Amino acid sequence: MTIPAAPRGRRIILWRHGQTAWNLERRFQGDTDVPLTETGRAQAKRAARLLASLQPDALLASDLGRAADTAGELARLTGLEITFDRGLRETYAGNWQGLTHEEILERHGDEYTAWKRGEPVRRGGGELETEVAERAAPVVLAHAEKLPEDGTLVVTSHGGTIRTTIGRLIGLDPYQWEGLGGLSNCCWSILGEGARGWRLLEHNAGTLAEPVLGDEV
Repeated sequence: MTIPAAPRGRRIILWRHGQTAWNLERRFQGDTDVPLTETGRAQAKRAARLLASLQPDALLASDLGRAADTAGELARLTGLEITFDRGLRETYAGNWQGLTHEEILERHGDEYTAWKRGEPVRRGGGELETEVAERAAPVVLAHAEKLPEDGTLVVTSHGGTIRTTIGRLIGLDPYQWEGLGGLSNCCWSILGEGARGWRLLEHNAGTLAEPVLGDEV
């Protein structure tokens, strides 16, 4: 007697964009529209080949160029149309945007330290991390709900937005979101649908371990 395999359930793949010049310079990008470098485009092409093998059913992306161009590489391989949503943009960080890590520490050290302690901080006068999750997570869920049984959604977004979205979808307290390590450029995390909701199956997949060039930067 053959026992049928249990349904795998739906999957969400959250894919960070490729490298930008500001990533290399460790500048906080936020929602500034910084393009991919040639290395970033090569990263996107390589990652797209791997992700295409997972036979995604739908593609969703931030409308910022670095995410849109990254997603475009996967669209070319799969023939799927990309749905763009500005709700998936990176954290708006006001006057932190464009500053290097060292400049932020020099000019906004107290604010930075409070944020790293886990306090709710409007970095540079911008968004709270919880506000980012509140705009991004519902977009992802709405598209995941349209998937067929065992379907896969690929979401191309940004490091900080992906971290907060994962934290919200798997039910972590916001204080614990920092415990999710940053994603390297063009790497991804996979959420699977379980009996109790979404769970983290893989994190920062797609590369050998290497330093993460910033998160929101």
